[in-house]
Amino acid sequence: MALVGAGFGAWALYDRLQGNITRDDAVIAELERHEKERPLPSKQGALNILLVGSDTRAGQGNGQYGVARGQRSDTVILLHLAADRRSATAMSIPRDLMVEIPSCRRTDGKSAPARTAQFNYAYSYGGTACTIRTVERLTRIRVDHHMVVDFQGFKRMVDAVDGVRICLKQPMDDKDAHVRLPAGEHTLNGEQSLGFVRARKSLGDGSDTDRMARQQQFLGALVAKVQSNGVLLNPARLYPLLDAATSSLTTDPSIASLVDLYDLVRSMRNIPTKEVRFLTVPREAYAGDPNRDQLVEPAASELFTLLREDEPVRITPRPGDSASPSPSASPTGTGPAAPSAPSAPSGTPGVGSTPVPDPTFSGNSAARSACE
Repeated sequence: MALVGAGFGAWALYDRLQGNITRDDAVIAELERHEKERPLPSKQGALNILLVGSDTRAGQGNGQYGVARGQRSDTVILLHLAADRRSATAMSIPRDLMVEIPSCRRTDGKSAPARTAQFNYAYSYGGTACTIRTVERLTRIRVDHHMVVDFQGFKRMVDAVDGVRICLKQPMDDKDAHVRLPAGEHTLNGEQSLGFVRARKSLGDGSDTDRMARQQQFLGALVAKVQSNGVLLNPARLYPLLDAATSSLTTDPSIASLVDLYDLVRSMRNIPTKEVRFLTVPREAYAGDPNRDQLVEPAASELFTLLREDEPVRITPRPGDSASPSPSASPTGTGPAAPSAPSAPSGTPGVGSTPVPDPTFSGNSAARSACE
């Protein structure tokens, strides 16, 4: 009888988690309409997952963060998992980056015309499908999977790991972000963490660059917390995290199964924190508007090629980033940093060939603590 009860209990837990996940069939159908224009899938087994943090006010609890102004992508990160699953690179795409947005079908069935606009408009025009197509057009990297998480899902994931440790160099008082903290070390709960990663004008220099660096450092701390606590190997600790993650998760059907999602997460558990890298696509002030961004070339293309070909991405701490109690980074250093050690010479050996340095980008790893 005990075994039967345990079996029913396990089934109930599985059924709950499986039922939490929202399948994004409409997005896949829309992408299939444009399959001919999409980049080819990776042949090496590497995966590229687009993570979208939606600031939607729809859904239980999200309305407290303001009146809905249409759907927007508050955070977009392209996560590249190496084929050998020994490294991961998370590349933030600035919401103010000026890009070519293709003609996209809106939720009302009508089409928004192709245009040059800031990146987060793609989500407003055509939701996740339009964002994926815009990313693929920008990078020529195939997006294999996508996940959309809202405010409530993010908060619950932080609470499921008993908070995340950060350090503040200056006090934080942000009414819009619903958080007020003195300077110093803190272990933030879900509500505080959401305010911390959303805050813009109340921390640092008020730029979106500063906020993205803070988001990346927070996510690195979250990854380190999950690994250090053995969450992925402990079912008692893993269930609350999966429940939190899936409760506000919208994803493509190929990983909408709990088994597939768990297998994906489990394949990442052996990635050392020092090999989980966070960086932002190289960019600079847009020529037409200093409040917008544009790509820095050839740095951006070099980064996209490395990810597309599943080659190692080398990072160096952002200029101004030192081991100090500050989770913020300087708004400079958006392009490659100083070259790393030279790679093998190019050209014909011994005939005037010169070493070609591997490109190195400004960023940080999950092993780098904000409170060192």
